[in-house]
Amino acid sequence: MGQKINPLGFRLGTTQSHHSLWFAQPKNYSESLQEDEKIRDCIKNYVQKNMRISSGVEGIARIKIQKRIDLIQVIIYMGFPKLLIEGKPRRIEELQMNVQKNLNCMNVKLNIAITRIANPYGHPNILAEFIAGQLKNRVSFRKAMKKAIELTEQAGTKGVQIQIAGRIDGKEIARVEWIREGRVPLQTIRAKIDYCSYTVRTIYGVLGIKIWIFVNEE
Repeated sequence: MGQKINPLGFRLGTTQSHHSLWFAQPKNYSESLQEDEKIRDCIKNYVQKNMRISSGVEGIARIKIQKRIDLIQVIIYMGFPKLLIEGKPRRIEELQMNVQKNLNCMNVKLNIAITRIANPYGHPNILAEFIAGQLKNRVSFRKAMKKAIELTEQAGTKGVQIQIAGRIDGKEIARVEWIREGRVPLQTIRAKIDYCSYTVRTIYGVLGIKIWIFVNEE
């Protein structure tokens, strides 16, 4: 039997750290968790609405949330931050107002910062968005996978594995296709591996994309 574990959870405390940093009493824990989910959804929806660009990649790698008693600090790691910053300095303020309205907590101060990532395509989330965009535009899945692997190699990673599952190319029977380039040592805890799973809605149904990227060894 294959026993599968999320590569990020498996490496917590060694090469991976939590994306949310806060402390809560057991009775308030679920509330705080839902609040985090709301913040992330709100930011993603805002970026989707306002920053439609030709490639269809929003470029959000991850959203880190740190909470104190009177302050919520949100750091957005973006591959293409000019989408949010360029042209309109009001954009970030508008985003803050949006998130605060959704949270209904006007007594807590919210602070949003944007950090740029050096190699956007070395991050699985941005890569998955790129593949999703290609699949929506009816590009063949093999072509999309190969192009994605080229992009990660240019970003200087040591290995990448991409898996697509579902009704690929609109076939009647769902199947799983995968491709690997370089080394991806999933058993090694000290290997720094980035992972993401992403769903994409196509006209045939929902496809699932999973990406493992081997960054380096500690």
